[in-house]
Amino acid sequence: MRLRSSLLACCGLLVQLFGMAVFLRGFFPVPLKSFGSAKAKASDVPAEPVGGLTSNWTKLPSPLFGKVVVMLIDALREDFVFGPKGRQFMPYTRHLVEQGPSHSFIAKAWPPTVTMPRIKAMMTGRIPGFIDVIMNLNSATLLEDNLIWQAKAAGKRALFYGDDTWLRLFPDHFIEYDGTTSFFVSDYTEVDENVTRHLDKVLKRNDWDLLILHYLGLDHIGHLAGPNSHLIGPKLNEMDNIIQKIHVELLSKEGEASLPSLLILCGDHGMSDTGSHGGSSNHEVNTPLVFISPAFRKRDSFAASEYVEQTDLTSTLALGFGLPIPRNNLGRLILTVLEERTLREQLRYLHLNGYQLSLLVQESVPAYEKDAGYKLFGIAQKSHSSWIKLYLEGYFSSDSKHSRGTGQRCGI
Repeated sequence: MRLRSSLLACCGLLVQLFGMAVFLRGFFPVPLKSFGSAKAKASDVPAEPVGGLTSNWTKLPSPLFGKVVVMLIDALREDFVFGPKGRQFMPYTRHLVEQGPSHSFIAKAWPPTVTMPRIKAMMTGRIPGFIDVIMNLNSATLLEDNLIWQAKAAGKRALFYGDDTWLRLFPDHFIEYDGTTSFFVSDYTEVDENVTRHLDKVLKRNDWDLLILHYLGLDHIGHLAGPNSHLIGPKLNEMDNIIQKIHVELLSKEGEASLPSLLILCGDHGMSDTGSHGGSSNHEVNTPLVFISPAFRKRDSFAASEYVEQTDLTSTLALGFGLPIPRNNLGRLILTVLEERTLREQLRYLHLNGYQLSLLVQESVPAYEKDAGYKLFGIAQKSHSSWIKLYLEGYFSSDSKHSRGTGQRCGI
């Protein structure tokens, strides 16, 4: 009887251990095999597929934008910009979204919706695991391929002001920086003033290419009092004034620059109805992503924003800035941002994104030749090659964006 009880207890313990192992395997999944710390190189960029002919498009495309400003507002929910609060407290931003030269999207941030994993996702194009929730408290240097490293390798001069998580992830990558800690959640004033105080001088300078601003005040208000607090409106209005300051200053320098500027407004994650974050509710994962540039046409109407993945920013910003796409990127190009380019250019950007993703499939999937996505890329590459061959043989009389209809008649 005692032996039977012991066996039953052992079996129960084994079942519990097995159940725990299954839970941990699902909650902290082993990430896809990656290229580790290997970095993409401009010299490894594939040539345009030309079907046996000769093309001079063998290198990375030239950058589309000169100065790029990324304004990240911590815990910025999409309805804080696109909803009633945005209309009431962010009038300048809403004007740009509805009638200005801009493209607006709702970017989905995958759980865990905390700052460090989200920064990694936007800069690498890779989706971090739940284990990063623990690492969020002590961020280590990010070794895998990312936009900040690529920008520095290309000679771009980057400045940073805001949440010092960036400085722990990217040490020695910024030529100038000023970090603020995110742990004093009762402070929603100085954490933002310490960022804004640099703008008047920085925006008048020409010795930088990339400016990243990470504002923490909105997130702190959410933790203190929730998204319906009376403090939310004034903070959103403060952010709107800063967007206006940056946009007006960038526009004033357009005549001096050879390339148009780009201002990106985004959030790392949203905010739940109780003011917290970390989970997967709609208000926590849906964030605004707004691209503002004189390179875009002014909008004549405002429709519901298109949904994209937060990781899509990686490939879009990389090619817009003339950089190789980071090797572990899982995001896809937001083609709407490049709609003013010619059809041939758009196909080139899509080919570079598809090629980078195909390399990731080869690295991650043992029998990658049988993978459906890999097969589709092969078909797309052949179609692309056929179109380029027709173009180079003079089938198309123009290489403007208006040739899109011609390409569609040819089955592209």
